[in-house]
Amino acid sequence: PLSILPINVLHKLRVITRVQKECLSLRAGEFCARWSLRLFPFARVRTITSGRGNSANEPTVWVCNHTSMLDVFFLMAMDKRLRGRDKRPIKVVYWKQLEANPVTGCLFKSCGFIPIDMAANKPGEENEYDKATFKKFLKASKQAFEEGFDIGILPEGQLNPHPENGLLPVFSGAYTLARMSRRPIRMMAMNGAHHLWHPDENVGMTVTGRDVNMRIYPAGLRFKDKDDFIKVFTDVVGYFGRFGRDLPTEKLVENFRKGGQQAKIGRDTSELQSHHDLVCRLLLEKKKNKKTKKKKPNKTKKNTTTIGMISDSARRLMT
Repeated sequence: PLSILPINVLHKLRVITRVQKECLSLRAGEFCARWSLRLFPFARVRTITSGRGNSANEPTVWVCNHTSMLDVFFLMAMDKRLRGRDKRPIKVVYWKQLEANPVTGCLFKSCGFIPIDMAANKPGEENEYDKATFKKFLKASKQAFEEGFDIGILPEGQLNPHPENGLLPVFSGAYTLARMSRRPIRMMAMNGAHHLWHPDENVGMTVTGRDVNMRIYPAGLRFKDKDDFIKVFTDVVGYFGRFGRDLPTEKLVENFRKGGQQAKIGRDTSELQSHHDLVCRLLLEKKKNKKTKKKKPNKTKKNTTTIGMISDSARRLMT
C-alpha cells in the first residue's frame, strides 16, 4: 500500500490519468512482489517458458489454475520472466469480497482489476454469482482491451482445495470473453503454491513444501466452442497443476490441435521435436563411430570429434 500511495496521490491531483495510475500501480505491485521474493526467499520458483513463443504483446485473454491465496503474488512476481519484457499490462478478474482485506483491496482497486460478485463460500463449494455483475465485467473487459490491457481469468472460479486430484469444474467465461472480443486465449499453469498456503482450512499456512512450478504455453489458442476450451484447459493445465510437468509431447500437441492453435504453436512444437531428433541421430552416429574407431583411428578421429561438438551444441539448443 505504501508504494502505491504516491501514485494515487498523483492521480487525485490530476497529474496522471486513470490508465497511467493503473499501469504504474501494477508495475509497483510487481516490483514489490519480485523483490519480496528475493529478499525473503520462502519459495523455490521454477518458471518454464517457450522461447520465441513467449512474446506477449498481442491482446490476449490469459487463463490459469487457482491453487492458493499466493497465486496472484507469484504471478506478479514472475510476470516479467513468464511473459517477457514487451508484455502488455494485465487486469485480473477477482472475487469482490477480497476487497475486505486492506492489502489486496488497495492493490486490486489501484490496478483497476475487475471484480465479480458472488456469495461467500468455502473452497470446493458451488459458486453463486451475481448475474448483474457480468454486464459490468464485459463492459470493463472491453474497455480494458481498448486501453491496452490484457485480461486474466481463473476459470475454476475459486480456490481448489485438492489440486493434487486435478481441477475443479471449469467455467467457460474466458471462452465467452475471447469469442466476443475476438481475442486468443493463452494458458498458464501453476503447481506447488498450495504447499505454502493451502486452501484447506485444516492445513492453512502450514508449510509442507517450498517448490513452486510455473508454466506459460506458447502462442494464442482460438477454440471453436466452449467444450473444446474446457477439455484442453482441464487436460493441459490440470495435468501440470497435479504433477508440475507437461503432458507427454504427443498428448500435448493433440490438445493444442483440438484447441485450434495458431501456426506459431505448430512451428514451435515441430522445432522442439526436430531438435530432439537431431540429438538422437547424432548420438547414434557417435556411438557407431566409437565402434569403428579402433579399426580406423586416423580416419574417424576427426569425424567423431566433430559429431561430439555438434551433439553438445544440439543439447544446449534443446535446453
